[in-house]
Amino acid sequence: MNGQAQIGVTGLAVMGRNLARNLARNGFVVAVHNRSPERTRRLVAEHGEEGRFVPTDSLADLVAALERPRAVITMVKAGAPTDAVIDELVPLLDAGDIVVDCGNAHFADTRRREEALRKQGLHFVGTGVSGGEEGALWGPSIMPGGSAESYQKLGPIFEQIAAQVDGEPCCRHIGPDGAGHFVKMVHNGIEYADMQLIAEAYDLLRVGLDATPAELAEIFQEWNSGELESYLIEITAEVLGHTDPSTGQAFVDIVLDQAEQKGTGRWTVQNALDLGVPITGIAEATFARSLSGHADQRAAIRRAFAGTGPTWQVEERADFIEDVRRALLASKIVAYAQGFDHIRAGSQEYDWDIDLGGTATIWRGGCIIRAHFLDQIRQAYDDQPDLPTLLVAPWFADAVRAGLSGWRRVVAEAAQAGVPTPAFASSLSYFDALRANRLPAALIQGLRDNFGAHTYRRIDRDGSFHTLWAGDRSEVEA
Repeated sequence: MNGQAQIGVTGLAVMGRNLARNLARNGFVVAVHNRSPERTRRLVAEHGEEGRFVPTDSLADLVAALERPRAVITMVKAGAPTDAVIDELVPLLDAGDIVVDCGNAHFADTRRREEALRKQGLHFVGTGVSGGEEGALWGPSIMPGGSAESYQKLGPIFEQIAAQVDGEPCCRHIGPDGAGHFVKMVHNGIEYADMQLIAEAYDLLRVGLDATPAELAEIFQEWNSGELESYLIEITAEVLGHTDPSTGQAFVDIVLDQAEQKGTGRWTVQNALDLGVPITGIAEATFARSLSGHADQRAAIRRAFAGTGPTWQVEERADFIEDVRRALLASKIVAYAQGFDHIRAGSQEYDWDIDLGGTATIWRGGCIIRAHFLDQIRQAYDDQPDLPTLLVAPWFADAVRAGLSGWRRVVAEAAQAGVPTPAFASSLSYFDALRANRLPAALIQGLRDNFGAHTYRRIDRDGSFHTLWAGDRSEVEA
């Protein structure tokens, strides 16, 4: 080993393998390692012509193959397996070397690891990577955290292999320690909401129109040519238009209706609760996945309430489709607005100074939630960095205003027909709560003061107060 490789990759399952190929194809010399040497040999045998790989049989050999400062990407399962690789790797490294975790780690773990390695003179860079298998191979959205110094080495590499949109790489330094994995976590939370909203739109159209999946595929395909243009809308049309080869049925009809999850949506909701950020649409999407998996409860309810399923007869087909389209757009705007609120709150809590417009920029290509209106999000935050909510930016406010009546009709008619729309409905309630002149929170504060002397504030003077509910009901200053 002569230190010729510019970067190393350990962990050659699908994502690691594709990322290594992407690096090599873009002209970088890549040292590769896997716990199973056979996987390393197979990568080089099958794809060695794509670029320069340096196969290694151990982490020691991997480190020896790297130029200084060394940079090693780990692509292993989050949690204990990542810690195990780091523990084995760190003694082999020298001050100034860089360990890059491109897995879906919890940002709190990344902060812990970054602090521990920093004390040893090493850089730890938690890096969010979005785009799935194809993105890793052809150009993902990359969200590196860690030190600014580490980005001097990694930036030119990551920016070269990332997706490119309008001549800009979908990669930028997000911020210190866990900022990269935090932004990736919220990205996944938005992804949960986006998929749930699309699924609800599909369900509404299918029940309301009594339409086939193939017919709905055409609707989503048409939607993808307008304001809703996005990767997820595009592949929705693809999935709905697919026929199961073994049965001849629509593919979507032979898939078990129990959605799974790997935890990032749940992490997003848990952290938002800690930060006090109301990401209601993302939360409902996460709970909807959980509910879908409760097969026994669902079966029991169907038995207990037999004959009370959805009944719906849409009379104006074109108007209904347009109402659902506008409701979907408005609800998606709420999901992104809540996600960016969450990133801002995390940035403030952990002192990361994250550029919100820049974050929108790197999500425009490669990633799962890439969408036409990310350009509008970038512009909104560029025009007003302290924007209180994306919902008041002109383009988004106009879209919500134009779709509001249809949004209300869809949610109301779905409720009447018994079609569940948890994300549509919660997004509308969120919007209505923000625009209300006065919320019933005043009553909640009164109740809290009554049973627990938790105090309240008044609208007519400063300070906190308590009413002597068990006494003469006079008011005292707290």
